[in-house]
Amino acid sequence: MVCGARVKSDPALYPPGPAPRVTWPGGKSVAVWVAPNLEYYEIDPPAHPQRKSWARPHPDVVGYSHRDHSNRVSHWRMADAMGEHGFPGSVSLSVALCDHHPVVVADAAARGWEFFSHGIYNTRYAYGMSEDQERAIIADSLKTVREATGQTIRGWLAPALTHTENTFDLIAEAGLDYTCDLYHDDRPTSVATKTGRLTSIPYSLEVNDHYGFFIYNMSPRAYADALVRQFERLADEGGTVMCIPLHAYLIGQPHRIGPFADALRRIAADGRAWPTTAGAICDHWRAQQP
Repeated sequence: MVCGARVKSDPALYPPGPAPRVTWPGGKSVAVWVAPNLEYYEIDPPAHPQRKSWARPHPDVVGYSHRDHSNRVSHWRMADAMGEHGFPGSVSLSVALCDHHPVVVADAAARGWEFFSHGIYNTRYAYGMSEDQERAIIADSLKTVREATGQTIRGWLAPALTHTENTFDLIAEAGLDYTCDLYHDDRPTSVATKTGRLTSIPYSLEVNDHYGFFIYNMSPRAYADALVRQFERLADEGGTVMCIPLHAYLIGQPHRIGPFADALRRIAADGRAWPTTAGAICDHWRAQQP
């Protein structure tokens, strides 16, 4: 495992081979949760010795302004498409957005979306952090989101997907319930830590719009088709989880939002989806464990 041998799937709850079938509410086959990444990128962040924040020299006006499209325009396109087809959001939040763009956070809260932490800034990385530094970021996330939304975050997706060997132990220590930082299964699994257990909620790199458009160079329609094919296979298998990770500055562009909305329409119309949140998946899965 990425964060050390002591953080592992528990073989008592998840033996080798096919996982036990999970039952979702209403007899649905697949829990579908949408994870809008509401992020904040600094135009001139502090330099990190192990990773550059921007490909260009700072200040990277191009990179910053491209991503700022999320907070000015495309968040609303994305959110409206989700709401039209009955999909709530489980927000992967750069908690600094509460200070920099509170109107976006307020809009997500008004829609009844759930929040979990994606760190403070998406241009600051966990590599090399001490336990105290990482613990402070977790505490800041809890405090900031509670003050901004009234919610207590239950989950974690590491900032820019960067970790230390202590990450899982520290979020469990802080009382969080789930992590989105493992990509190893299509069903929830139990993760043992020093202080107890976390639930791993399936996230996705494969149908993440960042990978779809930046890595795989998909067209909008090819990406939408991939979402539907992902759903159909998981629904056929049953007892599974489908995550749709989004970034509004990508999926909310005018030429992409139509095919994306059509994919949501097709998934909703199929009848086998349980549109839900990461927290609800965590609760329903835990209720079925020994």
